[in-house]
Amino acid sequence: MSQAINIVILAAGQGKRMNSALPKVLHPISTKPMLQHVIEVAKLLKPSKLIVVYGHGGDQVQAAMNNANVDDALIWAHQDKQLGTGHALKCALPYLDQTGVTLVLYGDVPLIGVTTLEQMLAKYQQNLVILTDEIDQPYGYGRIVRNEVGQIVRVVEEKDANASERAIREINTGFYLLPNQHLAEWLAQLSNDNSQGEYYLTDVVELAQRQNVAIDYVLAPHHYEVLGVNNKLQLEQLERFYQIIQANKLLEAGVTLFDKRRIDIRGSLSAGSDCSIDVNCIFEGVVKLGNNVQIGAGCHLKNVTIANNVTIKAYSLLDDSVVADGAQIGPFARLRPGSSLAENSHVGNFVEIKNSSLGIGSKVNHLTYIGDALIGNKVNVGAGSITCNYDGKNKFKTIIGDNVFIGSGTMMVAPVKINNGSLIGAGSVITHDTPENELTLARAKQVTVSGWHKSNKK
Repeated sequence: MSQAINIVILAAGQGKRMNSALPKVLHPISTKPMLQHVIEVAKLLKPSKLIVVYGHGGDQVQAAMNNANVDDALIWAHQDKQLGTGHALKCALPYLDQTGVTLVLYGDVPLIGVTTLEQMLAKYQQNLVILTDEIDQPYGYGRIVRNEVGQIVRVVEEKDANASERAIREINTGFYLLPNQHLAEWLAQLSNDNSQGEYYLTDVVELAQRQNVAIDYVLAPHHYEVLGVNNKLQLEQLERFYQIIQANKLLEAGVTLFDKRRIDIRGSLSAGSDCSIDVNCIFEGVVKLGNNVQIGAGCHLKNVTIANNVTIKAYSLLDDSVVADGAQIGPFARLRPGSSLAENSHVGNFVEIKNSSLGIGSKVNHLTYIGDALIGNKVNVGAGSITCNYDGKNKFKTIIGDNVFIGSGTMMVAPVKINNGSLIGAGSVITHDTPENELTLARAKQVTVSGWHKSNKK
């Protein structure tokens, strides 16, 4: 499209039916504010101006978009009183170009697709373009009124419609492309003489028809794209739509999902070939899966990179970690931020690893805490072992070399180094560096106190 595109996002509503102190447009879909979803789609169209009309909770709205790093090049237009969509667009009028076209979007309609908006732009020829939809139960929506030859002549709101108009199934979605050369004139002619006492943007359709400005339309390809949010029930419904969309993309890319209705993607998830994901898994932030990654039920992955041929068993939590080829994790394992697993390493049930690296072929299979540690290759850490990394004020590192065997129930009090080839006897408390290729024990002498049990009876 050769003409300049202005995009105005109407986002001033309070959202009383949300029953929340949070401004409506900040309520999240997949952990991201609805307004952010709309801004990100709008930016894909490369507009010359992107204007957000804000009102209720304006400081919160602006701060949230700043924190989300999407407020660059945004123009903020304030709507002091919410007097309807026409009035909201009027608030943006001083910032619009004199020529070109204005696309109207909504901060509480978060699933509009860029392809649909591109279809609207393709229809623009100095005319007015409306995005419509057809639904079986149009109650509550404005209706598209056409003349005897099928041309759109006006939009009538539900509360102002007569019986025959209410029977119309084609509805107005509120998405418009408006020629800037006529916009100021049309907005000046809007009236609030209606049941709501508001200035309807829908009235510009009739004004365009009176001036013989051509009116074209695009039929929304998916109903969910034009659904808005007025309460928590509708918010949850759109969340489900969003998740199904993400799941379908994964399926189309070749990922096996055990049940596409039981997966939550709260960021971005990419996957190689032959990956499978069991039910009730959650993905946050940026998650990258290599080829042949198998993820068991109930896993939670956040900002992790998983290489090829990795198995993550049920109910494991991975956060800000990196996993190399052939590793096995879980079940019920936890990788905290800063963890990295090398090739063919194993982390088993009820093992927690924090800010530590596990070398090639090393194993930590049972009931163990590894914190602030560097573990070499082909190390075996026995069940119930702990790196004691915190003295109450500071954290220290434990360094474990290659080919080390750590017996069950060992406490390694950092800072300490377990050198290559060391064998640590079960139940030891290691407070000093160990020599290479030697057995090290640190146990109190076992003592039996004769008669103690009886003497302590009352």
